[in-house]
Amino acid sequence: MIEQQHIAISDFSYELPEERIAKYPLAERDQSKLLHYSQGEISNKKFADLPELLTNKELLVFNNTKVIQARIEFHRSTGARVEVFCLEPASTSDYESVFQARGSISWKCLVGNLKKWKEDKLEKKLTINGAAVALTAQKLERLNDGMLIMFSWTGDYTFSEVLEASGTIPIPPYLNRDTEEIDLSRYQTVYSKHKGSVAAPTAGLHFTPQILEKLRENGASTAEVTLHVGAGTFKPVKTEDVADHEMHTEHFSVTLSALKMLQRSSGNIIAVGTTSMRTLESLYWYGVRIVVEGEPHWEKAIQQWEPYTQIVEISAKESLNAIISYLESRNLSEVSASTQILIVSTYQVRMIKGLITNFHQPQSTLLLLISALVGNRWRDIYSYALEHRYRFLSYGDSSLLLP
Repeated sequence: MIEQQHIAISDFSYELPEERIAKYPLAERDQSKLLHYSQGEISNKKFADLPELLTNKELLVFNNTKVIQARIEFHRSTGARVEVFCLEPASTSDYESVFQARGSISWKCLVGNLKKWKEDKLEKKLTINGAAVALTAQKLERLNDGMLIMFSWTGDYTFSEVLEASGTIPIPPYLNRDTEEIDLSRYQTVYSKHKGSVAAPTAGLHFTPQILEKLRENGASTAEVTLHVGAGTFKPVKTEDVADHEMHTEHFSVTLSALKMLQRSSGNIIAVGTTSMRTLESLYWYGVRIVVEGEPHWEKAIQQWEPYTQIVEISAKESLNAIISYLESRNLSEVSASTQILIVSTYQVRMIKGLITNFHQPQSTLLLLISALVGNRWRDIYSYALEHRYRFLSYGDSSLLLP
């Protein structure tokens, strides 16, 4: 039985003046403000203070996904511009191999100015390592949320090399500006590794190697997960009742070694960003599947209302133990799965004790997620941030939420 959560999205609105949206990053990553919410108290800090605020041997969990240069601009012979925005590969079972593909590959894409794309194929001239390369985009079929596009190219180059030569970093649409040189490095975390996202896990943009080292010196440990952030992260909730909103699906992977770190630190985990939290909470429900059904069914995404369909008395540690035992008994080294989970105010958070995150748009699924952790206090937190002139959204300031 599907237990949709009937919540009025208008209850998650607040006034966000345009001038409070950070259009560019600060000169130094760790000089952003940090709102510290701990046991109901709110205070103003600098992000560089974070290591001094986490001294209880917490495990910080980072999303190590890497943003790809997903926007490719083509021009017809008439001069008309057509933009192809790569969302995700047609086959997402192995992201690493996708970017190593040579010759051709199919992607699910959004197409800007589609009505101008009259011919079957569009071509773009590139230069890779000084050599001329021809990139072709061919429409294969319409999808519910875009178009299936076949990319093909000349020369013995990987799709990763082709994207880097042809595409641009897709900064958030609400910045209302074109991608600039600074975005190539600053719309990427310092620990990014695995290509696949079309949006940055922005809570991580504040971290520097020095901050990470200081955290470890103060007793904290770190683990990494990979969730490839989709364009759906910017999808507004357009229905008054959240129950009628369709949540987007994102793909993630977690290694066995990371799972064991999570198991050892259960109850003392800080998620760095909403994407890390989404990954961890989805993991919990895969573990529940194993306990209840004997199988995780990795091929079936955690559905957006699945966590609300049953009352379970399974602890986070028990769920993780089930996943670890399942992997080890089959000689598997990682979880590779997907999630459509929609975390709202009625959700019971299982896996984390705190969250590091930026400030999110009104009436967004990300703000709903925050309310699951801090309840109605999100209003006090956001009012404080606005009153103290915090910068909002992707390039904005940060918060450490410890309810």
